[in-house]
Amino acid sequence: MGQVFEKIKSLFFKKQTLDESEVRKLRNAFKARYHHFKLLLNANNKALDIMAEIEDALHGQNPFGMTHINAWCTLVSANVWQIIKHLNELAPGKYEELYEKFKEIQIQINPFLVKNIHIEDGRLAISLKEINKDFADQVGSKMANLGEIKNRVAIEVSNGFAITAKAYYKFMAHNDLQAEIDRRIQVADIGRIDQLYELSADIQQLIIYGSIPEDIKEAISKQYSMLEKEDGKGVTVAMRSSALGEDLAETSFAGQYRSMLNISSENIFQTYKEIIAGKYGLQAMAYRLNRGIKDEDVAMCAGCTSMVDAVSGGVIYSKNPMNIKDDTVYINSAWGLPKAVVDGSSATDLFIISRKNPMKIIKREIPLKEHEFVCYPDEGVRKIDIKGNKGSLASIEDEKVLELARLAIKFENHYGFPQDIEWAIRKDGSTVLLQCRPLKQLEVQKRNDIELPVGKNPYGIILQGGNIACPGVGAGPVFIIKKDMDVLQFPEGAVLITAQALPRWATVLNRAAAVITEQGSITGHLANVAREFGVPAIFGISHALDALKNGQLITVDADTQRIYEGRNDVLLKERVLPKNLMEGSPVFEAAKGASRHIIPLNLIDPDSHEFSPKHCITFHDITRFCHEKVVSEMFRFGKDHHFPERSSKQLFCDVAMQWWVLNLDDGFRKEIDGKYIKLEDITCIPMLALWEGIAAVPWEGPPPINGKGLMSVMFEATANTALTPGVRSRYASRNYFMISKNYCSLSSRLGFHFSTIEAMVSERSNENHISFQFMGGAANYERRQKRVLFVKEILEEYDFRVELRKDHLTARLEDRKMEFMIEHLKILGYLTIHTRQLDMVMTSDASINYYRSKIIKDIQGMLYAQ
Repeated sequence: MGQVFEKIKSLFFKKQTLDESEVRKLRNAFKARYHHFKLLLNANNKALDIMAEIEDALHGQNPFGMTHINAWCTLVSANVWQIIKHLNELAPGKYEELYEKFKEIQIQINPFLVKNIHIEDGRLAISLKEINKDFADQVGSKMANLGEIKNRVAIEVSNGFAITAKAYYKFMAHNDLQAEIDRRIQVADIGRIDQLYELSADIQQLIIYGSIPEDIKEAISKQYSMLEKEDGKGVTVAMRSSALGEDLAETSFAGQYRSMLNISSENIFQTYKEIIAGKYGLQAMAYRLNRGIKDEDVAMCAGCTSMVDAVSGGVIYSKNPMNIKDDTVYINSAWGLPKAVVDGSSATDLFIISRKNPMKIIKREIPLKEHEFVCYPDEGVRKIDIKGNKGSLASIEDEKVLELARLAIKFENHYGFPQDIEWAIRKDGSTVLLQCRPLKQLEVQKRNDIELPVGKNPYGIILQGGNIACPGVGAGPVFIIKKDMDVLQFPEGAVLITAQALPRWATVLNRAAAVITEQGSITGHLANVAREFGVPAIFGISHALDALKNGQLITVDADTQRIYEGRNDVLLKERVLPKNLMEGSPVFEAAKGASRHIIPLNLIDPDSHEFSPKHCITFHDITRFCHEKVVSEMFRFGKDHHFPERSSKQLFCDVAMQWWVLNLDDGFRKEIDGKYIKLEDITCIPMLALWEGIAAVPWEGPPPINGKGLMSVMFEATANTALTPGVRSRYASRNYFMISKNYCSLSSRLGFHFSTIEAMVSERSNENHISFQFMGGAANYERRQKRVLFVKEILEEYDFRVELRKDHLTARLEDRKMEFMIEHLKILGYLTIHTRQLDMVMTSDASINYYRSKIIKDIQGMLYAQ
């Protein structure tokens, strides 16, 4: 009967034959398609790598800048466009709609990358008499606050003027600097402190060598002439940075930019360029990077005020910075200029004042002050020794302390939040305000009572005392910094030990476990930044450099002002880890906003009616759609052109599923006639490794399900029609391999479960990679998620880099030797078979532990069976 049927069939369905020229054309056509296929996969892998990099940045602790975001978005856009282009080359005119979707997504990303510079006031320099807090966008927040104090609070402030943001942009454009700076930042590895140091020095030199446009010079000269009329011929000035965005509540920039004191009229222009260059100082660049502040958002304005030759000076905190519930006023003061207080270079007096009526000093500390900063007669400042008994005396009288405290409360009431105020006292006894900024207070973290072992010094206390600059506990090896070049060697997780609490040491705070200094006050710039970064810090511990040695492991408990030998785990378990400093910053929000149109994956099920170009709303959707369709297009070629040589073959095997194989290039040992291929005729290295894992341990069938598991499957199948077996799909019953000798792509649909594996394996380690994607399931979402977590833990044990998005798992491995890649493909082959339907038994810890132990045992047995 069968022979009769075959004869009838041959009458109606004659086999189509091709002559040699047609075969040659088809071979060339397939070769061209294979070329586009490889280019599409290459672009796909690059796009997914960039998406993973963006996601790592958003969830990690490492800082990144706008240059990173621009680079990521540019690269991912370029690669997604290449994916669309190559898919359309494979199927001309069939997927043109993807170009429009690409443009729509790109338009949505662009606003997060565009620089918005809009300045209405065109003046290049403005007198302080005309400035108030509403001028922050023209002159920076520091000078805007100073103008507010002078003109609306009516407190004594030095006369002066501001050089505006308009002047800054004009200077940068005049010297064609911004494009060159952007280029240099783009190519540098700014995550490395040595490269950041070199970059900083190069950019500062570019600025210093720039020329100031004549109209800016004229504006500055005009304002200086007005200042001379008020304060005398040849008046020297203090020039301070006043960058846009500086001194905001969450980002103080304390001491990170440049201030130049006692400058003569002859050097104002040169000093102005140094102020601008200070934007790219090492500590300033590191600070912006760590705090997620866009470089283009920081226009460097400058304040120019008459110099105060102070008898004494210092800093007031209108409230306790370490305790949001403590409203006492803190004052640090020193003889001479307040520079000694703000840069932490000398011992300072401390006064704590209760604001209850009547106000009174409740604590005072008057250490020996050996040095003070004073003005040279002509220009500049110097540090001199304090002679006689002056150093042991309080630098301000009690009456002045209370006056300053009342002043601080007045500022706080005006602004509505705590203030950080720098002040100076003239020789005639009058007080002058130099600058003020919002003060951030810390929430008090409750610590559990710690039972310390009895006995003499049970934990090995090395040092104790000093002042709490930032609370908390940290541990790490000692690293002593004495000079600027030491910063370049500072290791991750070390404890910074230094003599003076200089602002420039803030460069390493993002890598420091804790900070200890011999000198410095809690109102200094370094203390301010330490609190921002959440780095435990104790200032003012005498002889710390003598007592501690480089590399010595210590634990710093700033709360109790103690330093312990070794790592004290009892204390460390109580510590509160600092939050991601970038979270909520402009750079972070730009990355987060752009990523919403890049990373989320909405197209998962290829059988769904929504799996189409019009439903692609992210770049990841486009990559997923194109990857699915390129497999389909490659498999269709042989069938559509009646070209058996490039038609898929069914694998002849004992595994109870259909497996189809398409030879892309040299994946078969020989040309195969007919519809079947045997394993021994396959030369593809990654496919053979996968198959070894697939066939290593026979699958025992679905795991036994309890009633809850069965109901979960039935409910999900009812709720999600894409999972209904009655919905016909090519992918429901077939698993597709596309192979060459060194390349393999497996698209697998096993019941309700989807997985894809791509691998390149050869002797060239730098080209080797494996990508594994796994999703789907018949159980409810909670159980599917438990399963991907289960698979994630196993893969991570074997060195895969794994990411989860809901119940969708992606794992990658690259740049390893061929033997290593083959072993790990065996693992993926095993997991492809043995993790299906496990979502239905993810009900209890006992069940999860049983299957985990079984899978690990099977994998170990498979890998070490030889």
